[in-house]
Amino acid sequence: MGLDVARTANGRARAGTRTGRSVEIVAVDAFTVYRGMDVGTAKPAPQERAGVRHHLIDVLDPWQDCSVEWFQRAARTAINEVLERGATPLLVGGSGLYFRAVVDPLEFPPTDPAVRAALTRHYGEDPAAAHAALVAVDPAAAARMDPGNVRRAVRALEVVQLTGRPFSGWRQAWDRWEPLYAGLRVIGMQVARPLLATRLDARVDAMVDAGLVAECRTLARRPLSVTARQAIGYAEILDHLEGSCTLADAVARSKQRTRRYAARQQRWFAGDPRVRWETPPNAREVLLAACSS
Repeated sequence: MGLDVARTANGRARAGTRTGRSVEIVAVDAFTVYRGMDVGTAKPAPQERAGVRHHLIDVLDPWQDCSVEWFQRAARTAINEVLERGATPLLVGGSGLYFRAVVDPLEFPPTDPAVRAALTRHYGEDPAAAHAALVAVDPAAAARMDPGNVRRAVRALEVVQLTGRPFSGWRQAWDRWEPLYAGLRVIGMQVARPLLATRLDARVDAMVDAGLVAECRTLARRPLSVTARQAIGYAEILDHLEGSCTLADAVARSKQRTRRYAARQQRWFAGDPRVRWETPPNAREVLLAACSS
């Protein structure tokens, strides 16, 4: 993680910077929150967590949903507790949506399955009618949408019906880069695409060798939440265990999804002007400097 690890008087490891200020890690990940999802998430081992205090790891059961709203509240609570202890919170992970939800003043409009279902039935397969209805109540949102995307139009209409606010008003903070936390520094790891693809493929193979199939077999004993079930690697191996594909196919699909997700991560963070991109050899010193200042 790029931290100095020193031994305290009682022999336990403690994370710290060169100035002596302690650092605590907040995992910004949609899946390390789940107990029992260890191998496929590359979750830090217990001995690693004993050396550095971690937050938002093993806090939900896999049959519970992890929404962005829940994560926003939980992560901000953890960050505030770290700051109150006089330590530096180090947010680590690759979930761009969750990262912005935590550090920026983003709002997430409510949803109501019954209202959405009624709107879906009303507009059915008529995206033009849905888009026209949106133009009437929220022209700014309609202008940003593909007129043929009935699902997005219905979602925007649902928000208007539930809140009385235009859907476009909820996304104003997305267009600004004004973090809630003073002194926020964002460091991105930059790796050449061919090397990254090789490492990602090797990572999937290592997870399979480390027992991902057995872990999925254990998880399959109980119904999983939609969030947990869709995790990269887990979805594919669970499909294999259900008989819909071979293990080789599941592994190949996991590698493909991993590479595509990495590409999406790069595009997402490339649009954030706060990110300082560094190559791995420089990452440790940059992290230490950021945490020390």
